[in-house]
Amino acid sequence: MLYFDHNATAPVMREAREAWLEATEKIPGNASSQHAFGLAANRAMTDAREKLAHHLGCHPLDIIWTSGATEANNMLLHHFAQTLDAKSEVWISAIEHPCVHDSTKHYFGKRAKLIPVKHDGVVDMEWFATEMADTRPGLVAVMAANNETGVIQPWRELLAICQTYEVPFFSDAVQWLGKMPAQGLGDCDYLTGAAHKFGGPRGVGFLKAPHKHKINSLLFGGKQERGQRAGTENLPIILSMLAALDVREKQLAEGHHETRAVWKEKFEKLLLRQVPGSTVVGASVPRLWNTVSALMPEGGQQRWVTRLDKAGFAVSTGSACTTGKEEPSHVLTAMGFKPNEVAHVLRFSSGWETTAADWEALEKGLAKVYSEVHHGK
Repeated sequence: MLYFDHNATAPVMREAREAWLEATEKIPGNASSQHAFGLAANRAMTDAREKLAHHLGCHPLDIIWTSGATEANNMLLHHFAQTLDAKSEVWISAIEHPCVHDSTKHYFGKRAKLIPVKHDGVVDMEWFATEMADTRPGLVAVMAANNETGVIQPWRELLAICQTYEVPFFSDAVQWLGKMPAQGLGDCDYLTGAAHKFGGPRGVGFLKAPHKHKINSLLFGGKQERGQRAGTENLPIILSMLAALDVREKQLAEGHHETRAVWKEKFEKLLLRQVPGSTVVGASVPRLWNTVSALMPEGGQQRWVTRLDKAGFAVSTGSACTTGKEEPSHVLTAMGFKPNEVAHVLRFSSGWETTAADWEALEKGLAKVYSEVHHGK
């Protein structure tokens, strides 16, 4: 079985497993304890905080450990719900992950405003600049790269505009980290990430927030993370996350992602040729080197996924499924695709271990499934 669903969860890499096992065996203490074991755990956690801060380009005390990006995103929006005045709006892009979209709606209701995107999936910068010149929201949230389409967002330009108007800028960097260089992300006022998207373990992530301004805790019952996130820190998976990120940053520095981008581009060309009527979403703009979102010409999403699964390929529909039923992708809907088009989308997301031969095999598998669907087999 070839795995093409890394944007959902990437397999845990060897270095991450080894780091977890070593920490579990050699650092048994609670980082809040004052004995030797506790102090050793605290030192290891401090080192991890400094490593992540180095990768991002921020102060170590800006890092707050969480159970993942969903908690981190909810934590931040809860904080702003507690601190913004009752009239302030929060602007989020129309293509944000549900944990940002839903929590914003929950906390801010009608004060939540969607930033539109163009048909290519990129935030409408002209709209944003015009609106910002007229109104000052309490927070702007735009992800670094979209999880469904891989379309890279102009977060640096958005950050610059927000800085001009002294508006806090928040970016969910879950899909960016481990696929693109992390340096510079720390310039964002607020940033979130999760380990399991780049080969680290599930259940660990972080919120980057200015350490001079304390975050209102979402959880109660302890004074961990400088009183900002109650609960004993899970040191082994924190160290496992940093071990994975260290490897990915080295691979990125050596340019290995550029080679993989060529493999993906070749796959896209063959897909369009071998599967008539298919369309690559966001093809005209920069996208992550590992992600292809394609509108397929025939058959429903689940039919394609089921047939590809039987053929030995794990792919995704790219839409949010919370009830076991297919739901229209809010991302593609925001991009202006029609409901009947949205119902035909598939997402192929590779990992660092995916080879050129794997992409070639996927293309052949898709051509075979298309032939079967087209001829009613």
